[in-house]
Amino acid sequence: MSISPILRALRRHKAGVVLIGLQIALTLAIVCNAVFIIGERIERMNRPTGIVERDLFLIQQAWVNAPNEELEGSAQKLGAMQQEDLAALRQLPDVESVAPTTSMPLLDSSWNEGIRLDPDQPQQTARVSFYLGDEQLLPTLGLRLLAGRAFSHADILHQGLRDIRQPPVVIVTKALADLLFPHGDAVGKVVYLAGTPKPITIIGVVEQLQVPGINRWTETFAYNSVLLPIQREGFFAFYAVRAKPGRLQAAMRAAPAALYQVNPLRVFADIRTPSQSFAAIRARAYRDDIGMAILMGVVCVILLGVTAAGIVGLTSFWVGQRQHQIGIRRAVGARRVDILRYFQTENLLIAGGGAIVGTVLALALNLLLIQRFEMARMPMSYLWLGVAAVLLLGQAAVFVPARRASMVPPIVATRSV
Repeated sequence: MSISPILRALRRHKAGVVLIGLQIALTLAIVCNAVFIIGERIERMNRPTGIVERDLFLIQQAWVNAPNEELEGSAQKLGAMQQEDLAALRQLPDVESVAPTTSMPLLDSSWNEGIRLDPDQPQQTARVSFYLGDEQLLPTLGLRLLAGRAFSHADILHQGLRDIRQPPVVIVTKALADLLFPHGDAVGKVVYLAGTPKPITIIGVVEQLQVPGINRWTETFAYNSVLLPIQREGFFAFYAVRAKPGRLQAAMRAAPAALYQVNPLRVFADIRTPSQSFAAIRARAYRDDIGMAILMGVVCVILLGVTAAGIVGLTSFWVGQRQHQIGIRRAVGARRVDILRYFQTENLLIAGGGAIVGTVLALALNLLLIQRFEMARMPMSYLWLGVAAVLLLGQAAVFVPARRASMVPPIVATRSV
């Protein structure tokens, strides 16, 4: 099929060609970036936390009658109150293990600090997030120990909220261990917290543990976690609780009641749900990402639908205008498939031109998003898939009016004679 007649026909309908081409270009630019955003959000939501999330829940509470931390002996009293809580929770028939902690992955409550290999180096080697807990923290979270040993009871330091003592030992994630010591075993090596000259020895390496923070800043050190053998003793406490397999709901119902029996003068972070399952923590952490993905998906569907409707409408209009010409072509021997191919080729040329412009717009829009919102650069694969999608959409949209054009009988050519 010769392209010249098609180009001449398109030059006689410049306004329609330009409008549909621009619509395709804008659709391609927006849809490519929207799908890229959706992909980023889905990838972010599917990141592993490193813990065994099943049958795990968290209790956040504070004592109403807590001793004043400024008074002498208050830390011991607060520690005793926490030990009573832990003992009560561990005695529940549906509970497997309990550990005091300061945070959990995706909780967005974190203590972030720099870590160094030399106390005198001017810049930190890595940014890390800390988890504090006792010897039950690893089994409660379900962390897998790859090297070294876990915390023992003798390692645990009991500290008040204002106590700044550092433990002599820590456990780190494999990601952090590989970053700090890429050419050797991290176990037994010494590190330093930012601003302190006291050495801390790495005694163990866990496979993976995501930091608690969920903002974009923490993604630069998403798995640089450090576990400290410290049990914080303050007016509030976080308890990570692992239920026995299949007994999560029963354990979540029983835990608040058991704590109230120990001491009714306490308040929970959420009175409606004192026990928060990790599934609820995950859903809340990624609520904005889910909303953004849904919004971008709706935008893509609407744009593609409007573009397809525009192609159908314009092609139907052209078919109506060209009834006599189509009849003449049929009368001189053109087959139905030739008419069908004509309109499909015509649409392919328009969509191809729109796709070229849309590719430039898509790259420009992505560059703008990078500058304004610190997004990542969109891979070219999204563009190629987007171009293929709009070309296929154009061919699908033009098929019905093109088929209707191919059904025009040759006798139409004589009706105006």
